[in-house]
Amino acid sequence: MILFLHNRYRTTGGEERAVSELLWLVREHMGEEAELLERSSASLSRARAAGALLAGGTDPDDVAKAVRLTGARVVHAHNVSPAFGWRGLAAARRAGARVVLHLHNYRLVCAEGACFNSLGEDCTRCHGRDTLPGVRLNCRRNAAEAVAYGAALALWQRRLAAQADAVVVPSAFAARRLAELGAPVAAPAIVPHVVRDLASGSRAGAGEYALVTTRIAREKGVDVAVEGCRRAGIPLVVAGGGPLLGELREAHPEVRWTGRVGEDELRELRAGAALAIVPSRAAETFGLAAAEAMASGIPVVASRSGALPDLVEHGGLFAPGDADELAAVARARFGDATAGERGLAAVRERFAPEAVAAALRGVYDG
Repeated sequence: MILFLHNRYRTTGGEERAVSELLWLVREHMGEEAELLERSSASLSRARAAGALLAGGTDPDDVAKAVRLTGARVVHAHNVSPAFGWRGLAAARRAGARVVLHLHNYRLVCAEGACFNSLGEDCTRCHGRDTLPGVRLNCRRNAAEAVAYGAALALWQRRLAAQADAVVVPSAFAARRLAELGAPVAAPAIVPHVVRDLASGSRAGAGEYALVTTRIAREKGVDVAVEGCRRAGIPLVVAGGGPLLGELREAHPEVRWTGRVGEDELRELRAGAALAIVPSRAAETFGLAAAEAMASGIPVVASRSGALPDLVEHGGLFAPGDADELAAVARARFGDATAGERGLAAVRERFAPEAVAAALRGVYDG
C-alpha cells in the first residue's frame, strides 16, 4: 500500500494532475494499492495558512493514523505546505512508513516556487536558509505571505528534508537548480511525469493552428507566443486561465482564447494543431505541456528555459522572450509530421507508464 499526501494549492495546476496520474500509475502498472490523504489551502484562511506554515504543519496524528489504518509501507508526499509540513512526515516515519518527498517545484527554498521573482526575472537570490531576498522582493505579491513563507522556510527547510528517506524530482535540471539554490537534499532520484495518452502517429500535417496550453501568467510567456505567431503569420489558439487572460484577450482579438478546458476539449484542440508552443520565461522543472503535446504527435517549439532543452529537440528551441526567434522556429516546424513522430517516439521511450513505473519502483523499494 502506498499512501499519497498532497496539500492542494488555492489555484489548481500541473502538480494536481501529476499527483492524479501517479496514483493511476501505482494502481494500474505497479500492482499496489494506493490511497490519497489530501488537504487544501483553499479551505484555510490566509491567517490559518500562515500559522500552519510557521508551526511546521498541523494535526500530524492524522497522518500516523492513516498509515496504520491503510498499512502503508510508503508515504509518497507531494506538496506538504502549509497543512502537513515536516510534522506530518515525521509522524509517517514514526508509524513505520518509508517517506518519499516529491519536489515538483523549488519551494523548499523559493517561496514563490518557480524561481520567478516579482521583477519578472528567473531568480536564484534565495539560497539555503537565506530567504530574505524573497521577502524584500515580495515574491508572494503579498507582504504578510512573503514574511510567513520566508520565516517558515528558514525555520523548517532542513527538518522537512531530514524526514525523507528519499527525495524525488522530475528532471535532471530540477536537481541541478535545487543544488544551485542550496537546498538540503543530496542526489535526488529522477522520476519524470508519466504520460499515458499516446497517439498512434502524427497528424500535424493536417493541423491548422499553433496551440499553447498553460496558465496565462507573466512567467509562462504567452505574450511572446502571441507576438511570435503574429510575426510568423500563424493562427494561434491559447487554452488556459490565469491573471493575464482578460488583458491579453482584449489586446489580441485575433487569437482564439478558450479559457480553461476539460480533457476531452483539450484532446480535440490537439487533434487540430500543427504546432505546440511552450514559451515559458521561468525555469520549468519538467515541461508537462511539451511532453503531452509530443505524445499527441505534435511538433513542439519551446524556450531554452529550465528542463525544456532536455525535452525538446535543439532545432525547436528559442531564447526566452525572443519573439523573432520563436517566429523563425515556428515557421520551420509548423505542420512537420516528421518532427512530430520523433517527439512521440521520445515520449514513448522516456515517459510512458512502464518507464516511469520502473523508476518509481526503485525509489519505493529503496
